[in-house]
Amino acid sequence: MTAGFPNFFMLTGPGSPSVLSNMTVSIEQHVDWVAGCLADMREDGLETIEPTALAEAGWNQHVQDCAAITLYPTANSWYMGANVPGKPRVFLPYIGGVNAYRQACDEVASRDYLGFRMTGPGQDRCRGTG
Repeated sequence: MTAGFPNFFMLTGPGSPSVLSNMTVSIEQHVDWVAGCLADMREDGLETIEPTALAEAGWNQHVQDCAAITLYPTANSWYMGANVPGKPRVFLPYIGGVNAYRQACDEVASRDYLGFRMTGPGQDRCRGTG
């Protein structure tokens, strides 16, 4: 997900293990998480969910920190956007592993969607700052 686009779930998108994983396993994990999130929202009468800018920035930094201890950032490859002239060099997949990613997602959900703003009729709740 990304701030400014409520309810926009990007399956195996930037910040996920995506192309560095077995895509079928990663897609299945994402679909299960999104389905659970939507069920929780429905149960609580919520209609929108969106990450806070602070949570998004924190996760993006974590993704970059994990990549920085590998050789990926030193390569001129599409992983770094080097195939597009003028594009900033940023490593977008999460290289910390599928298990660590799954644990992070599960922790967010278990902490009442920490780092997300959720809204519904007469409700506006934000778990985390930002």
